[in-house]
Amino acid sequence: MVLLIILVVLLAYFAGASLYRLVMLRRGGTAALVRTLPNGAGHGWRHGLIRYGEGALVFFKLSSLRLGPDSRLHRSSIVVVERRSPEGSEHDLMTDEVAIIEVRDADGSYEIGLDRGALTAFLSWVESRPSGRSLRGRRR
Repeated sequence: MVLLIILVVLLAYFAGASLYRLVMLRRGGTAALVRTLPNGAGHGWRHGLIRYGEGALVFFKLSSLRLGPDSRLHRSSIVVVERRSPEGSEHDLMTDEVAIIEVRDADGSYEIGLDRGALTAFLSWVESRPSGRSLRGRRR
């Protein structure tokens, strides 16, 4: 009987987490493929949504039950390193319309696959961040 109760509680938790995650994803965002670096050629890509905030970009994997974002890139420390087209086995996941950019922030390096419109939005968001000078005098 105790095992059945534990099983029901776990099932209820996973159902609740799945529903919450679905609601979070339905709020909208930009479709993206993201992977952490270093990674093998064509490996480690995760489908999901990115959302832009004032201070950070957050990534929600489609196949995760985590209640919050799976990754976070801090706007003040993002550096765009490289831009390229899909190569080799990446064509199984992406079309030629997707641009892959390598970005770094204080926590690590990532590659993000975005279509051309989403890439323009991302680069505009990064370039329009407040400079360190304008933030220096503000109270936090």
